[in-house]
This record gives sequence, C-alpha cells and structure tokens, in this order.
Amino acid sequence: MTYAFDPAHPFTEDFRAIAAEQIGCALAVLEEQPAGMHEAIHDARKNFKRLRALYRLVACDAALFQKQENARIREMARNLSIVRDAAALVENANYLRAHAASEEQQVALDKVCAILAIRRDRIAAEETDLERKICATIAGCEAALAALARVSFHDGRRKSAARLEKGWRRTLKRAARARSACETGTDAVLFHELRKRAQDYRMHLALLREVWPSAMQAKRSDTKELVDLLGHLNDLSTLTSLIDEEPEIAGDSQNQTHLLSAVIARQEELRQEALQRAQAVFFDAPERESRTVGLLWLEAGR
Repeated sequence: MTYAFDPAHPFTEDFRAIAAEQIGCALAVLEEQPAGMHEAIHDARKNFKRLRALYRLVACDAALFQKQENARIREMARNLSIVRDAAALVENANYLRAHAASEEQQVALDKVCAILAIRRDRIAAEETDLERKICATIAGCEAALAALARVSFHDGRRKSAARLEKGWRRTLKRAARARSACETGTDAVLFHELRKRAQDYRMHLALLREVWPSAMQAKRSDTKELVDLLGHLNDLSTLTSLIDEEPEIAGDSQNQTHLLSAVIARQEELRQEALQRAQAVFFDAPERESRTVGLLWLEAGR
C-alpha cells in the first residue's frame, strides 16, 4: 500500500487502507525504534501529518470523524514534540550558519549551534517520562484504528469525485486566504499558516497522484520546495522567540547583534522567495483546479 488513492478501488476500502497504513507505521516505529527513540518520534510525527491531511481531504463527508480524530492525532503529535523541537532548532541554526553573510556572523552562529546542541541534549536527558508518553501515543494509535474501522463513505464514482473536488477546493481556498494575508503582513503566524496549507496541498497531491502521475509529481516537487522554505522561516521565528526568552543562548551582546542581523536578513529573503513560490504553486483558481481534479478522478476510474 502507498499513500495514494486508486480510482478503481471502492473509496471506503481505500481510505481505510491508506489511514491504517500510516497508523500502523507509527505504531511499528514507536514500538521497535530501529534507529533510536528520537528518530522513531520524528518518523511517527510525519505519519501523523499525513494522516491529518488525509482526514482533512474528506472532512465534507465525515465532519465529526475528522474533527474528533484531528484532535486525537494533534494531541499525540504534541505529546512527543519537546525533544524534537529542540533538535529542530539545532538543525535550523546550522542552516542559518550555512547562509552567514560575514565571518562575524559565522563565528556567532558557531557559538549558537554549540549552545543549542547542549540545550537539546539537556532537554533529552531531562525528559524522563518519554517512555510513558510513547506508551500513551501507542494507545492513542490503537484507538485511532478502532475509530477508523467505523467510518464509511458512499463508494459511487460520482459521489467520490464530488467529495474529492469539494475537499480540494477547500484546501485551495484556505491556501489562498493564507497567501493573501502574507502579502500584506510579515507576522510569523501568517507564514506558518501558509506553510500548513501548503503541507496539506502537498499531501493531497500525493493522495491523488494516480489520476495524473506526471502532473501531480511536478506539482508535488514545487510544493515541497515551498514547504521546506516556509519551514526554515518558521524555525527562524522560533529561534528568535527562544532568544528573547533565554538571551544567554546567543552569548554576549556583540554575538546577539551578529545573530539577529543574520536572522533578519535571512527572514526577509525567505519571505520574498516564499511569496513568489506560493504564487506559482497556487496559480490556478480553486474552483477551476478542483473541478479538474473531479473530472480526472472520473476519467481515471473508468
């Protein structure tokens, strides 16, 4: 099974199989932890993101199910977030260091990377109830599987096409609102919302890739670049917020100046590039693109 619908299959059967695979993968990696506990948490959270995007796509026909399961999965992911978020800050500091504009910024970021790495390891060591949280998440996955077994849809081709068309249109309209907000403001919350909507779109492109593989793959590649770019932007905002709360992370005042200079410059570059990429990714009108997706589904299922 892959993370994709087959238009020739009954919709309910396919939906349950796709969702069950993501839940099963999260369960397996959390129970077995083949690459260690922290990598298992990272992988499980990726499964949860795919699952939430799948449920959003069909929300119009399963509103209560989507609302309840979205809350369950969000809480499971949040339950495992502390150590992963600390590790992401280290990765982002290294990313920022690679874009340093001067030797002074490079030196400042070297120090910040070292301090954040120490902080990450300290948080990991202090997270003494991580095993308990993993056990709770495993129990949550089992409950999610039970809930999944009870959901069903009308499996007719036209009903399924209409369901996907409506879900696709909802995704694009939410993305359009997020993009419009980013064009008139620079608040980190606005760009984070755009990132979430682009992530949903990328997942939905994967889910329906069988209806037009080459076009969906090209769109997915472009959207991934946008999501990655917005991810760096979000991490930079998280880093500056952390430094506001814990200024000692940035070192002395001179080091702080070089760090903030690097962050501000990179944020401006990323915002401009993100808006350009978002315009290209979300070029077609929601009504037109969603209608095309519905027609492609019907044609692919013949």
